Amino acid sequence: MELYRLKDLVIYFLKLGTWGFGGPVALVGYMHRDLVEDKGWLTEEDYREGLALAQLAPGPLAAQLGIYIGFVHYRFIGATLAGLAFVLPSFIMVVLLGMAYQLYGGLAWMQAVFYGVGAAVIGIIGMSACKLTVKSISKFEWAAMKAKWLLWLFYAIGIVTTVVTQKEEIVLFLGCGFLYMLIKAPPRWIRKPAILPAGILISTGFWKYDGKTLQEIAWFFAKAGAFVFGSGLAVVPFLHSGVVKEFGWLNEHQFVDAVAVAMITPGPVVITVGFIGYLVAGFPGACVAALATFLPCYLFTVTLAPSFKKIAKNTSIKAFVEGITASVIGALVGSVIIIGLRSIIDISTALIAIAAVLALLYVKKIQEPYIMGVAAIIGIVIKML
Repeated sequence: MELYRLKDLVIYFLKLGTWGFGGPVALVGYMHRDLVEDKGWLTEEDYREGLALAQLAPGPLAAQLGIYIGFVHYRFIGATLAGLAFVLPSFIMVVLLGMAYQLYGGLAWMQAVFYGVGAAVIGIIGMSACKLTVKSISKFEWAAMKAKWLLWLFYAIGIVTTVVTQKEEIVLFLGCGFLYMLIKAPPRWIRKPAILPAGILISTGFWKYDGKTLQEIAWFFAKAGAFVFGSGLAVVPFLHSGVVKEFGWLNEHQFVDAVAVAMITPGPVVITVGFIGYLVAGFPGACVAALATFLPCYLFTVTLAPSFKKIAKNTSIKAFVEGITASVIGALVGSVIIIGLRSIIDISTALIAIAAVLALLYVKKIQEPYIMGVAAIIGIVIKML
């Protein structure tokens, strides 16, 4: 294994955060290609352990893996700098986009751009939800679905609950995880009840905010980072529930625009929280939202990393996470249905969404930003001509 300096690792994650398009699955693939295969900075075992931890713990998958990679040889300072380097470029981009959105969002051309982009987002999220379903539960084959019938039940419950209540239910997620753990791999303290558990444990509005709103942002986005398992898009139903329904910080179209911003910027998809925070409370809101979202996954990673070899073999923990993930992905599908019903407003938007899905299915190696660019042009053509 080749030795490398901390500075080299930080520069690598700055570059990945600046140019790394394609979402969490693509980003973790880039890390394997670059750091294991090409540079030889990590062993295959180090990488696999980091990926397993990122999948088992809540929070954004790619960011967690980056934090773990930083931890491998440079411990806390490496984890901190790698995580910051990975997130910072896309955070700066979404803040700049937030400023532009505040300045020009009311103009006809900007509305035309997001008319097309917003419709494409629905198609992209729908495809992502489908891929997450296959990856996290099973393929759409009778034998596989029968073998994983309980996870599919949690998945269906997640969809129905989200569509009916139009909000996420953390208690439902945790309940599914706990039930699946009890059925599939009950922990020792349950099999032997005498042993009690220790516990489960400007014009752009740049500086426009109030203290109460910042506190609400901090608490809400901390929950998003601490309780949502899966890839970056798994956080969408949670964000939609709080940002649109509970607090009313954004309307439906603004929320779809925020997801679109996450799609057209590199780095972790979850960085859309910075854009949302900016629209709600300016630059302080963006900083608080991003910090609150990424801090839990940082703490989980650096806390669990030293003893993860033992934790990774715990079948009860794996079962708990599988149960939660099934219901969370179901909630993501439910959110796609809710947002889609409000964003697909005419035949044109429906056709753009369908075209985005077909592009992802049949155009090899196409990335989301290209689809967004074409959708933006189509929106301008439809609305401005």
